Amino acid sequence: QVQLVESGGGLVQAGGSLRLSCAASGRTFSNYAMGWFRQAPGKEREFVAAISWSGISTYYADSVKGRFTISRDNAKNTVYLQMNSLKPEDTAVYYCNADRNLLTVVAGRNDYWGQGTQVTVSS
Repeated sequence: QVQLVESGGGLVQAGGSLRLSCAASGRTFSNYAMGWFRQAPGKEREFVAAISWSGISTYYADSVKGRFTISRDNAKNTVYLQMNSLKPEDTAVYYCNADRNLLTVVAGRNDYWGQGTQVTVSS
């Protein structure tokens, strides 16, 4: 089992920044690829970003490329999502996810999810 706890969400004005954190526990964090998804009201959950266990490979949704950066600190069992130039359409609940397989994380077909953290961007 892997337990994931997100934090760092909040209310920010358009153009502002937030950094989300996802703390993992339960299994060897460095063995797992990690990712971020988001779900806006009335919409399906969508992929945002993912990072390999080593941190060497990263993937981003087109909608966040150049604005969001995913990173990880295996010593702290934590993955981060730095969000810059935020837009109102980034408003959503953000979830982190984990799996040993990076492509499974990107597809959102993994078993482990956090409880989510709300990000609200005002115009």
